[in-house]
Amino acid sequence: MSENVKLNADRFLGFADIYSNSRPKSPEKVKEILLNYLGRNPLLVIDLGCGTGLSTAIWSDVSRRVIGIEPSMDMQRIAKEKLADLGNVKFISAFSNDTGLDNNCADIITCSQSFHWMNPQQTLKEVSRLLTKGGVFAVYDYDWPPVCNWEAELAYSLLLEKVTEIESNHPNIKDSFVRWNKDKHLTNIKNSQEFRYVREIVFSNYENCNAHRLIELALSQGGLQAILKRDKDEINSYLIRFQEKILEIYGNTEFNIDFCYRLRIGIK
Repeated sequence: MSENVKLNADRFLGFADIYSNSRPKSPEKVKEILLNYLGRNPLLVIDLGCGTGLSTAIWSDVSRRVIGIEPSMDMQRIAKEKLADLGNVKFISAFSNDTGLDNNCADIITCSQSFHWMNPQQTLKEVSRLLTKGGVFAVYDYDWPPVCNWEAELAYSLLLEKVTEIESNHPNIKDSFVRWNKDKHLTNIKNSQEFRYVREIVFSNYENCNAHRLIELALSQGGLQAILKRDKDEINSYLIRFQEKILEIYGNTEFNIDFCYRLRIGIK
C-alpha cells in the first residue's frame, strides 16, 4: 500500500458527522444508467471509498449483495450505524488498490466523489480484477459549488480559493495528502486498456437545502478541515465572512440546489 493513500485516509478523520449530514446522496440517475449498461440486476455492487455510505445505500434494493470499501474508521462507523437495517450491505476496511475480495466477483463498481484520492493505475487494475465480464465501473463527481444563488456561489468560491492558497503554501498541509486530477479520470480509465467501452455522461440533480446545510457543505471538505485542525486563525476570518454572507442571503428559508455531476463509465 502506498503511503500517499494512507495519508489521504487520515485526511478524513474528525468530521464524518458533518460530511454525512451535508453531502448529497447518490442520485437515482446513477443507478438507472448503470443498470441499463449492465442489462440486469447485479449480484454484487462494490462501492470504493464509500465514506459514510451515502453512495452505498442506493444499491441495496436492486443488488443481492453490496460491499462498501472505506479505510477511514470515522466514516465507516457512521455508515454502519445508518445502514444497520440493510441486511445485504456490509462494510470493509480496505484500500481501493487492495480490497482482498475475490476475482470476477462484482457486476458494478462505483467511486462517488472519491477516485481523486486513489492511485488511478493501481485502482483500475484492482477494479478490472474484481469485475465480471460485461461489468460496469463508474466514477462520478459533483462540481463545487452547487448551483444556487450567484452571490452565495461567489462567496463559496472565494472561500475555496483561500483554502487552496493556504493548502499550497502551508508546510504542514501541502505534503499531508496526494490528490489526483479529476479532469484526467476519463483519460486514465481509457489508458488503462482494461475496458471495452468508455464514456462520460453529464447531468444535474437537485436537493433541498438551507443556509445551515450550505455552510456545512463547505465545512465537509477535507482541505478546509485540514486547515482548521492545524492553523485555525489563518482561515477563520474568511470562514466567518462566508457564513455571514450565506445567512444574509438565505436566512431561515429553504431552497433547492443543483449538484452538477460528471459520470465516467468503463465496461469490462
